[in-house]
Amino acid sequence: MYQSFIGLEVHIHLLTKTKVFCGCRSAFGDAPNTNICPVCLGYPGVLPVLNREALRMGCLVARALNCRIPERTWFERKQYFYPDMPKNYQISQFASPLGQEGFFDIEGKGWAKRVRIKECHLEEDAGKMIHTGTVSLLDYNRAGVSLLEIVTEPDLETGEEAELFIQHLRRVVRYLGVCDGNMEEGSLRADANVSINLPGRGLGRKVEIKNLNSSRFVRLGLNYEIQRQGLLLDAGKPVMQETRLWNQNRDQTEPLRTKENAQDYRYFPEPDLPVFAPEPEFLASVEAGLVELPLPRRKRFETEYGLPFDPADLLCQEKALADYFEEAVEAVRAQAPEISKTDAAGRVANWVLTDLKHLLSRAGLSLEEIGLCRANPRRLGVLVALTESGRVSMKNGKQTLAAVMAEDREPESIIAGRGWEQLTDPGALREAVRGVFAAEPETLADLRAALAEGNKKRSRTLRAYLVGKTLEATGGRGDPKIAVAQIEAMLAGN
Repeated sequence: MYQSFIGLEVHIHLLTKTKVFCGCRSAFGDAPNTNICPVCLGYPGVLPVLNREALRMGCLVARALNCRIPERTWFERKQYFYPDMPKNYQISQFASPLGQEGFFDIEGKGWAKRVRIKECHLEEDAGKMIHTGTVSLLDYNRAGVSLLEIVTEPDLETGEEAELFIQHLRRVVRYLGVCDGNMEEGSLRADANVSINLPGRGLGRKVEIKNLNSSRFVRLGLNYEIQRQGLLLDAGKPVMQETRLWNQNRDQTEPLRTKENAQDYRYFPEPDLPVFAPEPEFLASVEAGLVELPLPRRKRFETEYGLPFDPADLLCQEKALADYFEEAVEAVRAQAPEISKTDAAGRVANWVLTDLKHLLSRAGLSLEEIGLCRANPRRLGVLVALTESGRVSMKNGKQTLAAVMAEDREPESIIAGRGWEQLTDPGALREAVRGVFAAEPETLADLRAALAEGNKKRSRTLRAYLVGKTLEATGGRGDPKIAVAQIEAMLAGN
């Protein structure tokens, strides 16, 4: 039995309008080699200029990860030759990264873990290589894009923990508005370092799995690699320190190259960029950008609103969704103060995670675009209050929500215009029951016989049938509870 040690290097594209050291547009999906200039192409004699917004966003992530921002931070040149880095070095950070010695808590159902953050450092991304047949194409649009690398200590132990770390971190950077977290487009990607050893022996020989572009591949790649290394050690063979790739078609890691060490990159201070010493105004702008993050927000939803883990976790997936939920709960309370906060929250959570989510999907809107939908939080709050008060049946309430989405009208207007307000007049419902009894003499006789025989199952079925017929007679507007009461009263001869 071996102990495994996993450390992650997560790279995120910061949502700056321009690249980190030049004024070229930073955007995904543009025509190849259209967002380039002499600076990001590494022409001789050009000078980089640091994007201050990239630095602010990087520090914002560092603070969210409980990192210390040093009094002085600077950049180094990381030397290596590769076709997608035209100047043959990368401007990065090594000796004094902008975020240091932090931690990040992850939680599953019934367990929690604190992962130490070694550092967050800002650097420029490389270009993109496209291999087709015997030809390799280079697109330098991505070269120089603002890239923040988050490096953890080897505190994770399984692929599942690493997958959850990636998912939690993705939520955080989206909450902060610094990265869209789109792993398929490469704006968030991970390298994973893994080693195994006998318990108590410390770290083993490290293997890096490069460029994992989904949290699922992180889990699969790490679990495969842990098993592969275990088989090698069981057979008395050494684990080679190397870089490997995840082959998703074969569900296995494959060798890429021997692993470089820091000295191989020959770091030295970037001579064309000054040391940055963050002033109080800059640090204040970083602190002002912090928001309530997903994990503490989920915990608050559990305690303040009484929500179970799963719905609270789902509601906190996106900041816009969590904001919508809280605004809708307040709208319910404003309409119907007699409804407790926990009851209102439970009802709103159910509507949002079932009916509204379905309607959003049908409208082609994602959860983070919930603020764009026509069923704004106030309208949903009004609708929830109407159904809770009994003025609208649940069935008609759901139809009203769909109509709000389709027609962009107020719920009260739709309900009034279509006659969907629930019928609660006992006299009117008694007349409807009388009509049903007259139209269903055989059912009524069967029910009386079942009651006389004490056949509870049969009598329940027949009662439900008569209730359904009564509601049908009222156009679905009748209050089911009052309809049941009138049926019972007439059966008793009252």
